[in-house]
Amino acid sequence: MTDTLAVNVNGANRLKFTPDGKYVFVSSLGRPEVAIVDAAAKGDVKRLKTGGSGAAGIQMQPDGTRVYVACTPDNFVAIVDLKTLEVTGRIEAGRQPDGLAWVTRR
Repeated sequence: MTDTLAVNVNGANRLKFTPDGKYVFVSSLGRPEVAIVDAAAKGDVKRLKTGGSGAAGIQMQPDGTRVYVACTPDNFVAIVDLKTLEVTGRIEAGRQPDGLAWVTRR
């Protein structure tokens, strides 16, 4: 099934669903925010200010507790709590973080 979300995000860059499929996060290169959309209702839940100048890569924590958003122009990664939908911290990441991935030890 294919569908369209009209989220009106200036400079939309990345889109990521939460592990439970409830929300969609859309980052904006043009603004320091992430659009949070209700996947079923296809409507905005919140425009979350991540700080800095823009947002790029998005990675969901597999257990569904946090989202990480690369604030590429400002050299940090914002940490978002999925229960409160608030920025709870940041990780200084060095020059222009973007793509994010999980690595596990075996």
